[in-house]
Amino acid sequence: MKTATTGLEPRARIVSAWSFDVFDTFLLRACTTPDGVFERTYELSGISRTCPDVSASFVQHRIQAESRARRAAKEKRGRSEVHIDEIYSFFPFNLFGLARSDLNHLVESEFSAELELCRTNPDMFRQYLDMKRAGHRVGFISDTYWDSSRLGQLLRACRPGLTWDFLYASCDHGSGKSEDLFAKYLTEQGIDASASFHIGDNERADIKGARRHGIRPHYYPQASRELASKLQRETALFELLCPGAPSRLDQGSRTLRRMMAARSADKSPAFHLGATVLGPVMTAFDAFVARRCGQVAGADRNVALGFLGRDGFLPHRLWQELHGMTSAYIEINRRVGLMASADTMQPLADFLPKIAKFDAPTFREVVKLLPPKVAAFFATSPDGIVTGRELAAALPTLMETSDLLELAAILRARLLAYMRHEIPDFDDCTDLVLVDLGYSGSVQKALRRVFDQEGIRIRLHGAYLLSLDDSFIDLAEDDSAAGFISDLVVTPHVKRMLVRNVALLEQACCSADGSVRDYEGNQVLREINPHSATQIALTAELQAGALAFAASAGNVALDFCLSPFAAPDVAARWSAATLARLLLLPDDDELALLGGLQHDVNLGTQALAPMLDPEFVRNQITARGLSAACTSAGPPMWLAGSFARLSPSYAYLYTLFGTNRLPADVFEESPCGAVQVGLFCADGEASLESVAVHRTGLGEIRVRISVSRAMGIAMIALPLPKFAAEGLLHGVTIQSADDVRDAAESQDVLAITAESLVYAGIQRNGDHYRAESEDGCLLIPIAPMTQDVAVYSVAITPLGSSPK
Repeated sequence: MKTATTGLEPRARIVSAWSFDVFDTFLLRACTTPDGVFERTYELSGISRTCPDVSASFVQHRIQAESRARRAAKEKRGRSEVHIDEIYSFFPFNLFGLARSDLNHLVESEFSAELELCRTNPDMFRQYLDMKRAGHRVGFISDTYWDSSRLGQLLRACRPGLTWDFLYASCDHGSGKSEDLFAKYLTEQGIDASASFHIGDNERADIKGARRHGIRPHYYPQASRELASKLQRETALFELLCPGAPSRLDQGSRTLRRMMAARSADKSPAFHLGATVLGPVMTAFDAFVARRCGQVAGADRNVALGFLGRDGFLPHRLWQELHGMTSAYIEINRRVGLMASADTMQPLADFLPKIAKFDAPTFREVVKLLPPKVAAFFATSPDGIVTGRELAAALPTLMETSDLLELAAILRARLLAYMRHEIPDFDDCTDLVLVDLGYSGSVQKALRRVFDQEGIRIRLHGAYLLSLDDSFIDLAEDDSAAGFISDLVVTPHVKRMLVRNVALLEQACCSADGSVRDYEGNQVLREINPHSATQIALTAELQAGALAFAASAGNVALDFCLSPFAAPDVAARWSAATLARLLLLPDDDELALLGGLQHDVNLGTQALAPMLDPEFVRNQITARGLSAACTSAGPPMWLAGSFARLSPSYAYLYTLFGTNRLPADVFEESPCGAVQVGLFCADGEASLESVAVHRTGLGEIRVRISVSRAMGIAMIALPLPKFAAEGLLHGVTIQSADDVRDAAESQDVLAITAESLVYAGIQRNGDHYRAESEDGCLLIPIAPMTQDVAVYSVAITPLGSSPK
């Protein structure tokens, strides 16, 4: 086929040229991956109506048809280049209710999908024009199944009036760029290879192919390897979190993120993370908040917008960046809301168990008073500390309700004076939209009680990033609450997994100021921020990246003709996947960057909880099993990150559990035998006891040995050769309680140090061991017992033969 040109005859003299790859270089697609074109073809062809909910099968069959067509061409012609109609000749028409005569309809539908999804890359277009103005010849060289006529039609549809000096489509010439297409182009166009350039995104075809023919290549990747890996994980998560939803058509959100990421590539890792993850999620949330305000607005309504501190700090800054000074930043937390709205003792009793441990100063800080009976209660407790649950149970006998109500009235007056100062025309306001990360609307409900007690008739409307939607069944009739990532976007089971790990997001979004504890006049009285200067600086850099994304995303989206937030349901699903990828499947760089963060309890205490603790997770798996470890209460606050620190595979298993895709009969333990263990008392007496050996779904062995304080056991002898003569010893743990069941279920798991274990007749090198004889034993010393029962658990990965 004759090379397509714009009518210019090939020049006789040797000239230089700039050639551009077409797809993913000069043209970008408004979908997550190139096969998004196939997903849109499924919709445009009408198959989605006759065969609904099978887009994944259609896409895979389209991919397989192309593979078969290329194999057939290779066998027949010695080259694998094919035209689009050859691809669809291998498509299973009958499966989708089509006849072979529908081949052209599918081809036209796919080309229509290309026309709809393709956009000119303005960066490449500017470079293209610069080269033309400089007198270079410019054109396109593409590995594609669209012939030059179709390719030219597509280019001009994306950029009307576009002209070129040459255009080569690999299917027209039976050869790709990694084969002979560059050579054909140089010869036919009379191009001086050494003075010419080619720009493309494919390292093998565009870079190595051009270099092999003496052309100087410019690499233009769609994403760095690191970002590409994150996006791949994100797609996998999308399909887990949002099954059945189109997983490739995202209104151009990912294309926008890739372009924005390229512009922040030289920034710090924290800034880059803010720009590629936090910024896109928060910008989509901002669009949701704007829609929410529009839904509340109406005739005779005066709507105010308030962002709840501290977690609402970044969303508020982003709103100011995009919308100006049209909102208030209101510092109210659960503790202040609870105390100000108290009309009985019950809300305080419900609140106290949320704090793990109390001492007298902490109680006074939270409640603002310390009655004598409460002080005595702490004084008689070990080390003056009690759990929140114990304190809540004893509270009715320790405090008078009248004392609490008097304090509530004082705090309520201070809170309302502060709100009147922060929210312009507060008393003329009919509706107040409250923006927060989420989750159950505790502050919104507390404010409702405050307003009702003071006769304030302002309606309250929650706008939450993540909402636990079953928590809003008790809202006042005229109030409302809505979540951007609601239970219609992901399931309640998934939502609770996200909220379990959301402390990382909270720290990334929060203010550098301490949490509010009271008000004086119009001012906020805050606690001291317990975080280190390093963490505050890291948070600021994350937020800077997010704000940079928000500030530029609108113009870049306009430049690329993208509308990533136009479809609220699509934006919510992809925001859920983007956020979930960071929270659930972080990579090693993110773990190193964020793993040192600490989470402040933010309930009137100065306690800091670690984000990561992989040893905690390892011990929980050893002692209680994988599923039990997946349901562990904090700390650590970033449980998924702690799994990821063990390995990416463990993080994915945790994610499968959270999406209800981890069947217990596959991954949990099952008996695989028994072994006689030796129990040695301090007085020299010894006995044998048979204990079960279990195998986990990951191929590990678990042995659990229960001992009681009354038995007086000093040492356990575990004959490893009897069930695993060689293996990796992952650890030995202890759980204690007053009975066996409570001990086995306890989350308080202690690991025995490797140095205290004795290997008798067993060679050991780190975690690896090998028995030297059948009599070899692992000797486990019994720690001093403070409770009646202790359960010792041993976790081993056997090497070699299966256990006997």
